[in-house]
Amino acid sequence: MADAPPVEIRALTKRYGSTVAVDDLSFSIGAGRITGFLGPNGAGKTSTLRALLGLVRPTSGEALVEGQPYAQLSDPLGTVGAVLEADSFHPARSGRNHLRVLATAAGVPSARVDTVLGQVELSGAARRRVGGYSLGMRQRLSVAGALLGRPRLLVLDEPANGLDPAGTRHVHRVLTGLAARGTAVVLSSHRMDDLAALCSEVTILATGRVVFSGPLAKLVADGDELDYRLRTSDPAAARRVAAETPDLVVLADDDRHELVVRGAVPVLDDLVARLVGAGVGVREFAPVVAPLEAAFLALTEES
Repeated sequence: MADAPPVEIRALTKRYGSTVAVDDLSFSIGAGRITGFLGPNGAGKTSTLRALLGLVRPTSGEALVEGQPYAQLSDPLGTVGAVLEADSFHPARSGRNHLRVLATAAGVPSARVDTVLGQVELSGAARRRVGGYSLGMRQRLSVAGALLGRPRLLVLDEPANGLDPAGTRHVHRVLTGLAARGTAVVLSSHRMDDLAALCSEVTILATGRVVFSGPLAKLVADGDELDYRLRTSDPAAARRVAAETPDLVVLADDDRHELVVRGAVPVLDDLVARLVGAGVGVREFAPVVAPLEAAFLALTEES
């Protein structure tokens, strides 16, 4: 459907017997964005994604891909690539043969197999049996399968699970490159550091309902207070500057090198400016709890 968003959830409800997994859920996701899809266990994330991918039937409402239910898409693999589980492999097949089976079933040219293997840096392991792959390698193979059809929407559940730091960085590069070329990417993950590094938009569920949906930058408002850990070259001077900074609260002081302070974003910025102006070297100024995680906990614990 022309101009329809890649993902549109309209008044979606899904019940399993007397249990309401998703309750009148509505949100949309635009093209060319990486959107974090978050929620505590049992919040309804999996049920929503499964409804979007046609794996479960909604009790009421709609889950649409480019304006249509998944079952009505004329080119499913070219529209959506998805990884909800990373263990649907025959252990005796090589990574390349696994992808060849998928490509043949979907009518994708076999040449595409080596292209996606290269994208996820598995070319060197393409002939190895999947049964000998590590968890991270199986995760990357799943992502490769999702990319076979050059989809305009990519839905990934815990894509960095099992990846080492180098593998995580590479997956990040792949996803940001896809988004830059217009692909909509939906990431469901419990790794807040990954989401904070990648996502421009966030949708958060709690007890089957949306508690936030919008730009990541708006999730932590300037008026929200955050706790930050401060280490400096001159602890005595830092304590003095902190005491003179309006609206800043010192939560902890170990009398050596570290302060824990609380303030709104402008107040924290003011503290750093005052420290620099006083010639105090700032060695560490980091959130005690990452802003995304703090906002997530506040939203979901209140629901």
